[in-house]
Parts: sequence; C-alpha cells; structure tokens
Amino acid sequence: MTRISFAAVGDLLDESALSLGEGGVVLPGFARELAALLIAAVDEIAAVAPFRNMVTPGGFRMSVAMTNCGRAGWMTDRKGYRYAPDDPITGRPWPPIPALFRRLAANAADAAGYPGFEPDACLMNLYEPGTRLSLHRDENERDMTAPIVSVSLGLPAMFLFGGHQRGDRPRRIALESGDVVVWGGPLRLVYHGIAPLAEGEHPLTGRRRVNLTFRKAL
Repeated sequence: MTRISFAAVGDLLDESALSLGEGGVVLPGFARELAALLIAAVDEIAAVAPFRNMVTPGGFRMSVAMTNCGRAGWMTDRKGYRYAPDDPITGRPWPPIPALFRRLAANAADAAGYPGFEPDACLMNLYEPGTRLSLHRDENERDMTAPIVSVSLGLPAMFLFGGHQRGDRPRRIALESGDVVVWGGPLRLVYHGIAPLAEGEHPLTGRRRVNLTFRKAL
C-alpha cells in the first residue's frame, strides 16, 4: 500500500492518505472529530429501524447486525440480495439519511477524487468481538460509476481488501475509529470484508464497532 500525493486527490486530503490502487484510498481520521455526533445519529436511526441479523439466501444467519437509512435499504433473506424502500420489520420506509452523514460522504468522496457524490443508501453494520464480514463485493447497486464510502466508528478493525476474484489474497488494512475508505472506478467491484473483530472497549461504542457504508443504489 503506497502513499499517494496530496495533488492526486484534492484539497481535503492530507499527506497521511494511503492509496489502495487506482480508484481507492484510505483517509485516516477523516471523520474522527465527528465520531460522537455520528454515533448519536446512528442510535436515533436504530431506535426507528432496529439492528437485526439478516439471513442469506442460503439460510446462513449473518453474525453482523445491520440496518439502513436512505431511499433504499440493502437486505438479504431467502429471496436473495436486494434493495428495498421499506424496512421489512416495521413496514415503514427506512429513515432518511441525516444531513451530517450526507456531508461527510460527499466530502470524503470529493477528497478521493469523486466530486458530486450524493448517496441514496447508507448500510449500517454493527460488530461485536468475534463477528466478521466475509469477502464479498457490492454489486446490487444500479450506479456502478459512483464510489463506495465506508466510515469506521468505535473498535478498531482489520479491513480485508482483495481483488476481482474471490480467491485473490486480500490486503489487511488496520482501521481506527474515524477512518474513511473510498473506492470506485477500476476497484469498484473488488472483494472486501472484515476479519473477526478483536476484543476491546471503546469510549464511544463500548464493545462494538459501527460501520457506515454510503452507496448510490438507485
């Protein structure tokens, strides 16, 4: 993983940014100052659309709990993977994406070289020690020209960033609370995941990690 130049990604990016290759970058601490506000917003969303452990089409219960906000929410069940406008638990539309979320996602995308990003979906993942997210790629979105913006909050995690084949050996990238990862372009459909979360305690989230993933789904 090589260090990229300031000029390559715009005025919002400092020298600590790390390249994942053409189209992808890690922005260390980009959301750190907003972390407490972001967690408060997550709690408000979860009070309306609770976190839940979804079931894959193959009948596997995911260890990571999930919920959504935005015009569409990602979901999985026996019928498959898809986006839906309503929460199947409450029967109501998913809560809107907070303005704070939108600004953060747009600023991070702009810093990574993707100006004008306007997410319409935010998938929120809740990890506890021992939970993991297996290698997968985000391929249910209609707009593949838009990047993925991923925000880490709470306990640190090991991000697995692979290749275009599931069997490609992934790079292991340590993420701390407030780090943001942006990828798109040639890297848009790479496989990625999270290694089993280590035991720990964070002042904002306790024994939890929260991940916000912004997408252009519709």
